[in-house]
Amino acid sequence: MPQHTASRPLRWSLLAAPVAGILILAGCSGSNGDNSGGSDDGDAAGSSFTVMVAQANDADDNYAKTLEAYSKETGVKVEVIPYPSEAYNTQVTTQLQGGNAADMMVLSPGTGQAISVVTLAEAGFLEPLDKTSEGVVPDGTQNLYEVDGKIYGQPTALAPVGYVYNPGAAKEAGVAEYPDSYDQMLKDCATVRDAGKSFTVVAGAIPFNTGLLAQLISATRVYAGEPDWNEQRADGKVTFADSDGWKETLNDVIELNEKGCFQDGAAGGTFDNITANIAGGQSLTAAVPGSAAISIGSATGVELNVQAFPPADGQKPFVLASANYAWAINAKASDGAKKSAQDFLDWVAQPEQAKAFADLSGFVPITGVTADDLLPIYQPIADQLENGDFVGLPNASWPNPAVYDALGVGVQGLLTGQKTVEQVLSEMDAAWGD
Repeated sequence: MPQHTASRPLRWSLLAAPVAGILILAGCSGSNGDNSGGSDDGDAAGSSFTVMVAQANDADDNYAKTLEAYSKETGVKVEVIPYPSEAYNTQVTTQLQGGNAADMMVLSPGTGQAISVVTLAEAGFLEPLDKTSEGVVPDGTQNLYEVDGKIYGQPTALAPVGYVYNPGAAKEAGVAEYPDSYDQMLKDCATVRDAGKSFTVVAGAIPFNTGLLAQLISATRVYAGEPDWNEQRADGKVTFADSDGWKETLNDVIELNEKGCFQDGAAGGTFDNITANIAGGQSLTAAVPGSAAISIGSATGVELNVQAFPPADGQKPFVLASANYAWAINAKASDGAKKSAQDFLDWVAQPEQAKAFADLSGFVPITGVTADDLLPIYQPIADQLENGDFVGLPNASWPNPAVYDALGVGVQGLLTGQKTVEQVLSEMDAAWGD
């Protein structure tokens, strides 16, 4: 579970340095008890508690800094137990099964991973959360945190996904401003080509990125008009193959490729190409997590921002913004530790604290989002984020990873001409199952 922060270079994969030891966060006024962790049997408010987090390197400390701020403000002692990112999932599941996991941990929403909230809640490993935590969950995403009417995870922040855009490179190529429509983008693709650049750089050899590109386009083509499309698919009311919006999405990929909007050799592109082209100004945009604008910018000094994929006629700008991570409480924690952990969750849900965490992590506050609260890179999509014109990453609530695999591999086939739109959508339906 790697995090992207403003304080270190971009990492596209789980590049983890060994992390050892426990970070003891003691409040300035001292703890209300002498426990070193959350294993006490009392139920008094102010009991200490433990938290396990993924940490890729020493700079990957936004969770620890947030817990330290809470500890200093309240005097509650917190133990932060970091694990290398590549080992985190195994540590969480092994310790939960062994009954010796920390009192609280950071998980993934939904069902897509072994450490997903719904998966672990259904197995009885997690404690239900209170009404404050329930109120933090973005509308339309309750199914990623809920089991039998109870919420088991509190999302940490919103992570927008859009077209990371290099306005300086755009001006060099003769494009004065980001296009406000799909037709204008196609015209800009030609202008940028004439200047020896490409409008978009694609990691075409990486199914994760080709799938992400398609999801970004689908925000306006599918989900702006039908935010509940996934629920309809789950109920058997619609299919990918019969969806005009999904057909338009994939046909747009083909058109963008044919119009020269992607870099030469896009089908063989890698994440390194994305970083180099965006930072070096050879390409204007890339479909990547919004926090990459911070990572690339801080590493290179290039000013970037995040844009919505341009809408077609009759559509409105719509973006993707998901809560990729969530706090959760161990069902086997002591009563005192559960109480203290929930008190922390209530505290971090406050708009001021939500903004502080978002600024640390390079994301968007999970509550109280206004344009004034956003980092500069997100200002171009401020209206969408403030007005709720966004949807979570569609694949987060797809029933299994095979559906997204079919999309990512399918888009690769569209780039090479080895697949048709109809084939890709049929394969997605087959992966979904009955």
